[in-house]
Amino acid sequence: MTHPTRRQLLAAGAAALTAPYVHAQGWPTKPVNIVVPFPPGGGTDAFARPLFGAMGKNLNRQFLIDNKGGAGGTVGASVAAKAAPDGYTYFMGAVHHSIAPSMYPKLDYDILTDFVPVGLVSSVPQVVVVNPAKVQATTLAQLLDHLRKNPGKLNYASAGNGTSHHLAGELFKLQTKTFITHIPYRGAGPALQDLIAGQVEMMFDGLGSSAAHIKGGRLRALAVAADKRAVAFPDVPTAAEAGLPSYKVATWYGIWAPKGTPREAVAAMQAGMRQALNSAELKSQWTGLGTETPDLWGDDFGRFVASEVKRWAEVVKTSGAKLD
Repeated sequence: MTHPTRRQLLAAGAAALTAPYVHAQGWPTKPVNIVVPFPPGGGTDAFARPLFGAMGKNLNRQFLIDNKGGAGGTVGASVAAKAAPDGYTYFMGAVHHSIAPSMYPKLDYDILTDFVPVGLVSSVPQVVVVNPAKVQATTLAQLLDHLRKNPGKLNYASAGNGTSHHLAGELFKLQTKTFITHIPYRGAGPALQDLIAGQVEMMFDGLGSSAAHIKGGRLRALAVAADKRAVAFPDVPTAAEAGLPSYKVATWYGIWAPKGTPREAVAAMQAGMRQALNSAELKSQWTGLGTETPDLWGDDFGRFVASEVKRWAEVVKTSGAKLD
């Protein structure tokens, strides 16, 4: 039996250590899996599919959307955190994942330490929407008048416990001194389906997932929770214009990689995202979904997420939001 020489052993060890980086140089050489922690039809999907569809065309590779909904997006996050860090699994999370640490005390992952921050995909204002057949109010003032005369009689849907939809609703109730019953779903898609069907009356949704339904008349938008009106919806007033100046909530979406993913693979993903996001096609789509093209990458994105974790912890404490 021939035994390897010391030089051969050292060479083999060096090859093993550098293999992930060598492998990443031609990234992607096979399909890339994108874990989306909500069912189809929600805001995460509304941005994920066009983005990775464009990247697939640009790079001539498949980017596969893997919807894994449940528990306010934490089920999919847990799956992604445990994925092999080989550069072929990425996670498209959202603001919800900066809220989850304050709402779910037993998470088996840490959004700040178990992932590599890749970049921001979009940031859209929250919008107050109602089913026009169930709620007659056409302004925020009229809605508030109705809520105060009918405490607890209206229900609001959310994408799940601990999501921005949930916290936006609790913050709204806190600031307006009204009571609306929270109905959590497994994602914004199912929540919107029931809102349109009239099973619930209203929702505090990210503008990206409500946009098509507002344009189609299936939902009525009463206000956007932002400093300025959305370009695609110039007739929808801001919350401040509608009489609620301190009500500001945005839903943002971003990309992470499992901890340990090769730097070259992350850099290649960022380059692909930049190319797609800066294309005229996606810029137009993003405008239609109520957002602008972002420019927040890597460690800067990571620091932004850390600040959001701190911010939402304070909102949860102040509002007294609980899992329903």
